[in-house]
Amino acid sequence: MINAGALNIARVVSANDFDLFGKYSIIPSVQPTHATSDMYWAQDRVGAERIKYAYAYKKLLQQNGFVANGSDFPVEDINPLYGFYAAVTRKDKSNFPENGFQPENGLTREEALKAMTIWAAYAAFEENEKGSLEKGKFADIVILEDDIMKCAPENIHKVKVQSTYIGGKKVY
Repeated sequence: MINAGALNIARVVSANDFDLFGKYSIIPSVQPTHATSDMYWAQDRVGAERIKYAYAYKKLLQQNGFVANGSDFPVEDINPLYGFYAAVTRKDKSNFPENGFQPENGLTREEALKAMTIWAAYAAFEENEKGSLEKGKFADIVILEDDIMKCAPENIHKVKVQSTYIGGKKVY
């Protein structure tokens, strides 16, 4: 999975600025775990009105049809499965809150996977080298113990990596 960069240009967006992403083809870069680590205090810091437009990944996705997700390590945990889990469930690793933090802003599993792979590669101008498994691209992949596209949502972040390949060579 690709980190689109440490820039988190779309963490808290003014209600009047969402359409600017589409109008000017701005690629929103987000770190999904920010929503689930900030959710405990974010409203106190940004206010009841502005929180409605914070961590709005689905709304950002609708502007250009894509969003780039990354990890923002070392601020957040580097494990990309935590980011995938946060993007989809909008919950912390304890499965809190029950219905997710602002669940209307969650991404589907397919959207979250694309945001961490092909869309992140596009955001970094590397879509011809990375982001999908195609002839001529880097073969950087992981084999997981379970299918994160189908497993129970509460188990996504618990899935373990069985092997890792960099450039098509097994490194783990």
